[in-house]
Amino acid sequence: MTASAKEAGATVVRPVSWDDAAAVALREAMEEEMGARYADLLASAPDYLPKGMNVEPETVVYTGIAYTGEGVPVGHVALRRLDGDLELKRMFVAPSHRGTDVARALLAAAEDAARALGAARVVLQTGHRQPDAVRLYEREGYAPIPLFPPYEQLAGSHCFAKPLA
Repeated sequence: MTASAKEAGATVVRPVSWDDAAAVALREAMEEEMGARYADLLASAPDYLPKGMNVEPETVVYTGIAYTGEGVPVGHVALRRLDGDLELKRMFVAPSHRGTDVARALLAAAEDAARALGAARVVLQTGHRQPDAVRLYEREGYAPIPLFPPYEQLAGSHCFAKPLA
């Protein structure tokens, strides 16, 4: 296995460009799911999401897609530069493949990419309506940290970091 492809069972994570068709489709699926989870908050407070939540493509240093053994894209992860750190962004696993270690494979691939880029740690933010994500990150060695910009303005944020030894 090379550093560019991380395997977990029959799942392989491959690096792709940010604008890769599978990456775009998986991010759209994530936006739809998150829109439904947070619909009431978004409807009641149009400015609920602070500036800086959008990912500017020029800040992205890694995008990975998890593929099944049959070549079906089932997961997405990205890393962006943010104030001297690498931030995990747009981590998503298709509902049909949750609980199958796809998320672990995506995290491992992103962490390997971060190490290759010389990062000392990876940081991330997730929301209070994503307890499954919180459990995954804690299980995989991410520890809670103080909220960092722009998430200190986002009610219900949980921020984490993992040192890359």
